[in-house]
Amino acid sequence: MAKILVTGGCGYIGSHTIVDLIENGFEVVCVDNNSRSNPIVMENIQQITGKTIKNYKVDLCNFDETFAIFQENPDIQGIIHFAAYKAVGESVEKPLMYFENNLYSLINLLKCVQEFSVPWFVFSSSCTVYGNPDEMMVTEETPLKPAASPYGYTKQMGEDILGEFRKVTNTQTILLRYFNPVGAHPSIKIGELPVGKPQNLVPAITQTAIGKLPMMKVFGDDYPTRDGSCLRDYIHVSDIAHAHTLAIQYLKEARNESSCEVFNLGTGNGVTVLEAIQAFEKISGVKLNYEIGPRRPGDVVAIYANNDKARQRLGWNPKTTIEEMMETAWKWELKLKEDASLHENPNFQMN
Repeated sequence: MAKILVTGGCGYIGSHTIVDLIENGFEVVCVDNNSRSNPIVMENIQQITGKTIKNYKVDLCNFDETFAIFQENPDIQGIIHFAAYKAVGESVEKPLMYFENNLYSLINLLKCVQEFSVPWFVFSSSCTVYGNPDEMMVTEETPLKPAASPYGYTKQMGEDILGEFRKVTNTQTILLRYFNPVGAHPSIKIGELPVGKPQNLVPAITQTAIGKLPMMKVFGDDYPTRDGSCLRDYIHVSDIAHAHTLAIQYLKEARNESSCEVFNLGTGNGVTVLEAIQAFEKISGVKLNYEIGPRRPGDVVAIYANNDKARQRLGWNPKTTIEEMMETAWKWELKLKEDASLHENPNFQMN
């Protein structure tokens, strides 16, 4: 049973990935300083899996504390690195905070990877690395344009760092560029817990529908898309999570053709913001209170994935429809209304 370290494992995608790894026979340890996550998530993972997961409450920007995790777990064979700040809008307002946190943490982690000869590394990248591409559908070979936000730049830089790192190490690396994860685990025990006012679309929709927010703003209706709103590729979080397990299995079985490979993780279908709202209204029966506002700095106009490579090489097969994604997201929001312990992150402090 290979031991996998999941960084940011109390977060949205990290928590779902821990569940998927355990269900596929891996041993998991977690590191998450809970600065932007709720530690109760670990208890809910235990309810789903029947396993108790060790979480190291460590800031990866602290090298000594990070190094100590590897000293205590010298048998770590793989790392899935999620831990990073991820809000596009916040990154525009606080670029230095994003560069410092997202890059220092990666560099410290890679120093440990090198010292302890960890064989497999999976990096949580993003479709933001494509910037505003010339074509809406992107493949892994699509040229990268300037990122639209400091968050996107940290993902581009992270990929560049790993591209150079692979030249001086035997560690095998996969970069997973995912699009827009949404929804919640089918058990409705874990889901997205945005910090403060949500900057992602689906929690903004569900929080408006349930009354946490009085109104939702759609940022722009004058984009060159079929209805004027931004177009994205929404993918269920459990589908995203399973791709990470498949990536580890892919490296474990030495099926990779190079020491650093890239995969897009999206459904291959573009959905506009207004279409996503309509899908939510259809499954929930709730008429959403929203208004059209100006464009938001940092937003890419339109992008969705060509996922052929992930399907063919990883054996990944996302099946969840936008309506099913919205249904689990709505059930999760209703669950949050019942369970106050999940509502807020008690450790969050705006830097």
